[in-house]
Amino acid sequence: MPELSGRTERFTESVIRKMTRVCSQYGAVNLSQGFPDFDPPKPVTDRLKEVADGGPHQYAVTWGAQNFRNALAEKQSRCMGIPVNPDTDIVVTCGSTEAMMAAMMTVCNPGDKVIVFSPFYENYGADAILSGAEPVYVPLNPPDFTFDADVLEDAFRLHPKALILCNPSNPSGKVFSRQELEIIAGFAEKYDTFVITDEVYEHIVYKPYTHTYFASLPGMYERTISCSSLSKTYSITGWRLGYIIAPERITNAARKVHDFLTVGAAAPLQEAAVVGLQFGPEYYEKLQRLYTEKRDLFTEGLDSLGLTYTKPQGAYYVMVDVSEFNCSDDRTFCEWLAREVGVGAVPGSSFFREPVKNFIRFHFAKKDDTLNEALNRLSSLRKKAVNIQ
Repeated sequence: MPELSGRTERFTESVIRKMTRVCSQYGAVNLSQGFPDFDPPKPVTDRLKEVADGGPHQYAVTWGAQNFRNALAEKQSRCMGIPVNPDTDIVVTCGSTEAMMAAMMTVCNPGDKVIVFSPFYENYGADAILSGAEPVYVPLNPPDFTFDADVLEDAFRLHPKALILCNPSNPSGKVFSRQELEIIAGFAEKYDTFVITDEVYEHIVYKPYTHTYFASLPGMYERTISCSSLSKTYSITGWRLGYIIAPERITNAARKVHDFLTVGAAAPLQEAAVVGLQFGPEYYEKLQRLYTEKRDLFTEGLDSLGLTYTKPQGAYYVMVDVSEFNCSDDRTFCEWLAREVGVGAVPGSSFFREPVKNFIRFHFAKKDDTLNEALNRLSSLRKKAVNIQ
């Protein structure tokens, strides 16, 4: 039989999604894959019920229904502080996963280099490989996950086609400061590089930290491809509604890639989600309070258990240092944790290019009862850890 494509041998299945299956197998509290166990906003689901009867049920315009793009442009113009044209600057995609893949395929030729900060969301490495690009990894150094500007410039000296910027960051919860972003912007301009941003946690940022949209920095809109989705902001991860915002020169090409990848995002879901996009500032203030309370509940629980972690500045993940348990394989540790303790986590090595195996990632986008149950189960961790295998 003919051989399969060699590109598929260069990356593994998603470790995050695998851990969800492990959680299901052992009945563990799933703090691995980052989706809520609470409902989306009621006005959005009420509108979805109406759409089920009244439509639309057929294809929307390939790059997004007009009313969805209008509402998205109005919201993002307000949030980003820059004008977004709904007719020229937006491509609606099947989640931010497709947005990132379409962005990579739009700007990268086979053999191009792409800078990726490490730790990184696992899709980025696969995105680079599938688009024929070569990832160049730059470390974000624990525990504060800052980068060395000299190391970053060394990567830029390789003349990469693009840099991928996840801000707020998954998995570390880091929020890049304006000063850090300006350093990146300076290099992007100096070395004539695109910046592809993943900003799905743009509204989940904890005081006193603030989110700065990279495209809003002076001179950066023309070279920035902003990717995001509605998944985290409106608790609709299963709806798969994402988008690209970029100048027309870029979106004209991205729309072609998107068209032949997926044709278009689901028309009924776009129609229902317009309601969410039209929420006022009070919704996002309430969302920030909600996740601040969940972060505090979970991290205070970790404190009471004496576990070491990095307090997140944004997003809804916590990196916990499990060095004390002397397990050399964090994947083995996470499977043991799900099986014997009943809590699911993601092994940190799936996010790091460097040989880092002392972190696991929990997420706290769950009901308080769920988080308290997970903390209760984790209270037995040290007692059971003598038999890790």
